[in-house]
Amino acid sequence: MKARQKRLIFILLGLVALGLAAWLVFNALGSNMSYFYSPTEVVQKKAPQDHLFRLGGMVVKGSVQRGQELTVRFAVTDTANVVDVEYTGILPDLFEEGQGVIAQGKLGKNGVFVASEVLAKHDENYMPPEVADALQKAGQKTSGETK
Repeated sequence: MKARQKRLIFILLGLVALGLAAWLVFNALGSNMSYFYSPTEVVQKKAPQDHLFRLGGMVVKGSVQRGQELTVRFAVTDTANVVDVEYTGILPDLFEEGQGVIAQGKLGKNGVFVASEVLAKHDENYMPPEVADALQKAGQKTSGETK
């Protein structure tokens, strides 16, 4: 075999190995991605049914119901639609009705979002960018904005 053929085989094997490594990385990243969806997108069935995603919006006033042990049920809205959320665990100290929240979890078979994690805003002017965008799309003024 000539040196030129050896180099060509070496380059081709290198490209195959690089392609395989890139595929493995992108496959691992894709399965661990957690996309954000607003309540309207969830109601319109744009959210995945069997994959983790983030649901964000405002906690509906009067919707928080504390169940047995650490189970809490509440509703999240983007002013256009409402999605019921169920979470078992300790809520963040800053979680309260009428405030921005992002919940990560899966959509249950009964249409209730089963959260594995709940994140609340961390000061009175901050709102997660995804929540602010969803509320602006729905036409509601956010707290840090003046019209």
